[in-house]
Amino acid sequence: MDAVKARGWFMRGGLFAKYVLALVGLVVFVLAVNGAIETWISYRGIKSTLNDAMGERADATATRIEQSVADLERQISWVTRASSNTLDWRRNDYTQLLGQVHAVSQLTFIDGAGREQLRLSRQTMTTNSNADLSRDLRFTETVARGTAYGQAFFRDDQPFMSIGEQHSGNVGVTIAEVDLRFLEDFLGDSQVGRLASAYVVDPRGRVLATSSKGPDIGKDVSKLPQVASLLAANSTALPSGKDSDGNDVITTSSPLPKLGWFVIFEQPTAQALSPIRDQLVRIALLIALGLVVAIIAGTVLARRMLVPITALSSGARRLGGGDFSHRIEVKTADELEELASQFNSMAGQLAETYSGLEAKVKERTRDLAQSINELKVLEEVGRAVASSLDLNAVLPTVAARALEITHADAVLIYGYDAAYRTFTLQESIGIDKEAEGHHRAIGEDGSPLGAAAAQGEPLAFPDLADSADHPLRDVAVGAGFHSVLVVPLVDQQGVLGALVVLRKVAGDFPQSLIGLMKTFAHQAVLAMRNARLFSEVDHKSHALEQANDTVRAQADKLREQTEELKDWNKSLEERVETQLGEIERIRRLERFLAPQVAQLIAASDNPEGLLTSHRREVTVVFCDLRGFTAFTEATEPEEAMNVLREYHAALGKLIFKYEGTLDKYAGDGVMILFNAPIQLEDHVLRAVKMAIEMRDTVGPLTEKWRNRGHSLGFGIGIALGYATLGQVGFEQRLEYAAIGSVTNLASRLCGEAKPNQIVVSRRVFGEVEACVEGRAIDDLVVKGFNHPILAAEILRLKTEPNAAATAAE
Repeated sequence: MDAVKARGWFMRGGLFAKYVLALVGLVVFVLAVNGAIETWISYRGIKSTLNDAMGERADATATRIEQSVADLERQISWVTRASSNTLDWRRNDYTQLLGQVHAVSQLTFIDGAGREQLRLSRQTMTTNSNADLSRDLRFTETVARGTAYGQAFFRDDQPFMSIGEQHSGNVGVTIAEVDLRFLEDFLGDSQVGRLASAYVVDPRGRVLATSSKGPDIGKDVSKLPQVASLLAANSTALPSGKDSDGNDVITTSSPLPKLGWFVIFEQPTAQALSPIRDQLVRIALLIALGLVVAIIAGTVLARRMLVPITALSSGARRLGGGDFSHRIEVKTADELEELASQFNSMAGQLAETYSGLEAKVKERTRDLAQSINELKVLEEVGRAVASSLDLNAVLPTVAARALEITHADAVLIYGYDAAYRTFTLQESIGIDKEAEGHHRAIGEDGSPLGAAAAQGEPLAFPDLADSADHPLRDVAVGAGFHSVLVVPLVDQQGVLGALVVLRKVAGDFPQSLIGLMKTFAHQAVLAMRNARLFSEVDHKSHALEQANDTVRAQADKLREQTEELKDWNKSLEERVETQLGEIERIRRLERFLAPQVAQLIAASDNPEGLLTSHRREVTVVFCDLRGFTAFTEATEPEEAMNVLREYHAALGKLIFKYEGTLDKYAGDGVMILFNAPIQLEDHVLRAVKMAIEMRDTVGPLTEKWRNRGHSLGFGIGIALGYATLGQVGFEQRLEYAAIGSVTNLASRLCGEAKPNQIVVSRRVFGEVEACVEGRAIDDLVVKGFNHPILAAEILRLKTEPNAAATAAE
């Protein structure tokens, strides 16, 4: 009955199911892997072949389109010959070209000044319209390059593009509008294929031409992944993508770099990979057939294995139940029969082993009982040793317990003096510790105590008569002892001493006793270390009481210093508040003064006096940008702000460098005062040096602006005279300003200055003539002054040697 149950178990979930599932899984796995590999290879081959074929078609189509456009360019360039130098001749040439080239729908002639002189189509003609096309991108690109291709555009849902050709002698350009419907001739079904589709897109992703199955002309396909990738900056072609209906397609493309177009060929993925589907069906059928064969073969093989395995299982259960006389009978002539023989051999060995097992168990039980007794004694010893923290009480206890557990005749305990490297007798049982002899102090070198401490292991001497001569040997032999066991008392912190066990009977010490003494030594070391630690703690507690008195005295002194620190902090807060006020005054002044001037006024005892209204001779510098008003009218406000930001940043650094006072600025106009509010002996020379450095700094900026398409110049005017100085404005907004004709004169001189020119009054030139190179200019008649103004132009600073020589003269 048990055999039947076991067999049923194997049939349900044992080896039978495992073998069948393993064989079926192996067959299915091999077939599936083989099918997957073949499918992958076929997929790669079909896709590669299809991509290569479509790629060749796309390249061929792109080449034909480029050739056609090149032919158009060559035919259009015919009308730009130098011999056609009159409007009638050009009209005749245009008419002949329209008749010969159907793709050209309109021709326009623009003269060298950018004016339209002739526009001719197959339906209309316009002459001498003089329309201004000088800024037309088609005209400017053709003039710059000689030949220019315009972007494609749509008219009445039909694609067009322009081709510009420059005439010989730069007398003008001819702009031809080309109807791009001729591109569809290159995308017929014979060129594209029965299943594929093709289309041409411009740089914006709009369809310029398409095959019968492609997207509509003019449709924006820039969102398709394959088109978006081509239009991106890196222009990477994707091997697959989506068509305009959202279906997966295999795609390839070819660029037309000269025009910026792309020829794209596509084929639906479902149609391209139809052979793969057929192959997958064949693989599925092959896997199903292999699955049936594997199930049948696995079932047959598993059934043949169940009988011997059942016999092995039944025999193993009987052996496990203690029936070692049972033998398993299996005749399969394979590994199962060998396994049954091993089970039978094991049963015989178990029968022999079981007979001697009881004797061994009794012997082990006796050893275990002895070990338990030793552990009990060791526990009592440890508890007794740990019960006291007094070293004088601990040592006698250690010696007594050692004598008790070893059943020896005498026990000696030595303490170790690290300073003298000597073991000193501190406690003994069985030998009078007061007796004189060399055993009371034993040196570390050459003694068994030192050797045991160095090794960290006990040393046993079964017979002292055979051991080397040392102080302990003489005392022990004289007292009638013949065997010695030296146990070192050591821990991680160092050597504490040694425990010496003496017996009157010669012979070896049992290893169990030596091991027990090692454990006892560890506990003794712990007790001795605790006792010493207790003594040290007691000593340090007295020292701590003395330190506590010292700390209390220092606390009183610290309390006095804290009161002094509070008074000092109060004084420091007052000083910080004063300095913060000065910093705030400097910040208010720095709104219109150089940082050095602002700090000087803030440090003054009477800062308000420096800013009250008064009259003084000052040097006024006025500068602005030439052509700025026209520039602001023709450009965007953001670009104008960027130019002003760069301009003001360049001037601001130089104003602060020469300690000028920024009076005001309005747009591009900036006015700077020198000698106010702080008087400067060389204020005229400072103003001239600053103007020269401003001109040299803004010069590169104007070149930079010119490269960005802005025509701006920089002019400076400088005047010297008396003005009324002081604060103007209201409570929330004050400015330091100068009022007088000298400010108007500086502004008028700036207005007369040409780009990158410094115009100064003759009085200014006379003040700095020794240090600069300049020239007088014609008397200026300026607005607001009744008489001509004597003026001069500052060219550059003289070199220092020349300046010194001039000053000496």
